[in-house]
Amino acid sequence: MELFGITATEYVGYFASFMVLVSFTMKDVKKLRLVNMTGCILFIIYGFLMPTLRIGLPIIIANAAIFGVNLFYLLRKPH
Repeated sequence: MELFGITATEYVGYFASFMVLVSFTMKDVKKLRLVNMTGCILFIIYGFLMPTLRIGLPIIIANAAIFGVNLFYLLRKPH
């Protein structure tokens, strides 16, 4: 499926990039992490949409790790 010459896969990638960008404009750290995690999930989906897993795996691994870091700090009890 294409819209304006852009594939659905590309739209997922653009939206993921947008979410990560927006997350860095936020002052509330909890909100930043939640929006960033949304971007990570979209990037993981984007990685799986790549033509081969060999191409998508670096995207999947990096964003799964970033998602894990965000989750760790969200669930960590404050001192």
